[in-house]
Amino acid sequence: MRRGHLVPSVVGWSRSSGFGGCHRTDPGGRFPAVLTERPDVAWYRVAAYQCITFLTDYGLDDGFVAACHGVAARLAPEIRLIDITHLVPPGDVRRGAAVLAQTVPYLPAGVHVAVVDPGVGTARRGVAVQSGGRVFVGPDNGLLSWAATVPSRAYELTNEELWLSPVSATFHGRDVFMPVAARLAAGLPLAEVGREIGPAELVALPAPTRLVRDGAAEGEVVTVDRFGNVQLAVTGADLDRLGAVRGATLTVTVGRRRLVVPYLETFGSVPPGELVAYTDSAGLVALAVNGGDAAQRLGLPPGARVRLSR
Repeated sequence: MRRGHLVPSVVGWSRSSGFGGCHRTDPGGRFPAVLTERPDVAWYRVAAYQCITFLTDYGLDDGFVAACHGVAARLAPEIRLIDITHLVPPGDVRRGAAVLAQTVPYLPAGVHVAVVDPGVGTARRGVAVQSGGRVFVGPDNGLLSWAATVPSRAYELTNEELWLSPVSATFHGRDVFMPVAARLAAGLPLAEVGREIGPAELVALPAPTRLVRDGAAEGEVVTVDRFGNVQLAVTGADLDRLGAVRGATLTVTVGRRRLVVPYLETFGSVPPGELVAYTDSAGLVALAVNGGDAAQRLGLPPGARVRLSR
C-alpha cells in the first residue's frame, strides 16, 4: 500500500504511514485497505456527521442505488444513510434541486449527496460545498444551489485517491460522489477532496421568480409532484400581504384563462374532482385537484407563470 494512502477505521479516517497492520477487503483493489490492527498514523478523526443523505434520478428498477449504498456501507459502516428520493424525473435538475432544498431543513446535519447528472462524463465538475454546517456533494450543474444557499467553502473533486478505481464515465455517483461523501462523513477534512474554488464560481440555477404588486401575486411553477399538485413560487405570506384569507376564493389567471378557485386548508376541503388552492408543507401556494391531477387539467408545467388575485 502506498505511503500516505487514506484508510477507513471504525470511527473515522486515518492516514497510513505505509507499515503493517492493514489488509485489503477487495481483491480487485477498488476499495482502500481497512485497518484491523494498531496502525502508525499521522492523523486520526472521529465521524464528523450524523448521516449521509442521497437523492438521485436513478429510479428503483436497477441496481444503481444499491451499488452506491454498498460503497457507503463499506467505507463508512457506522454512518446512517437516508434516502431522500430516487424518482426525480431523468435529467430534471430543477426538480431535483427543489426536492433537495425543501427536504434538507428537516434532515440531521450531514453530507448530502445529490446526483441528477445529464452531463456525467463530460467537462462538468464534481464539487463538495459547505453551507450552513452541512456539506453537499454532487455535480456542479446547479442541482445543489437551491439547498446550499450560503456556501462558505467549495472544492472541485480532484483528489482521485478518494475515488473508486477504475472510474466509470457514466456512474460518478458510485465511483466519485459516494466515496467522497462517505469519507467526509467519517471525518476526512473537506480540504482533502481537491482544489478549492470560490463559491461564486459554482453553477447556480436561476431562483424561481415571483412578484407581488397591484393587488396580485404572480409566480412561476416551481415543481409538479407525483400527484399532479402544482407548487408555485408564491408564498403563503405573499397571499397574507394581499389580504387573502382561507375560506375565501382566489382568481387564478393562467394565460388567457381566469378561474375562481377556493383558497382552503387541504385537498379534502373540496369535493372530489374540484380545484383548490392551499399553502403547502413548504410554505408555498399550490394548486391541486382533489383526487385528480391539477397540472394536467390546467396545462401547467414547471416554469409556467400563474397570477393570483383576490
